[in-house]
Amino acid sequence: MPIRPFLEGNVFDQEIIDAMASALADACHTLGLKDKEDAAVRLLARRIIEQAKQGIHDPALLKAAALKGLGAQRKH
Repeated sequence: MPIRPFLEGNVFDQEIIDAMASALADACHTLGLKDKEDAAVRLLARRIIEQAKQGIHDPALLKAAALKGLGAQRKH
């Protein structure tokens, strides 16, 4: 799932964008989300971007932060 449409003027290095995109794709897969226009996808993207702005760049940690509080079970 591409994260670029959700960046809204935020600037990140390509490596971080790739990590965020991976986290978003994994989180969406975990929740069974496929439509990038879904409000849940936008929420996940916002959470991932906020964590990346705080210095978290590991895709697994970004995914976990995005899913936190949504009642989603982590899949490996």
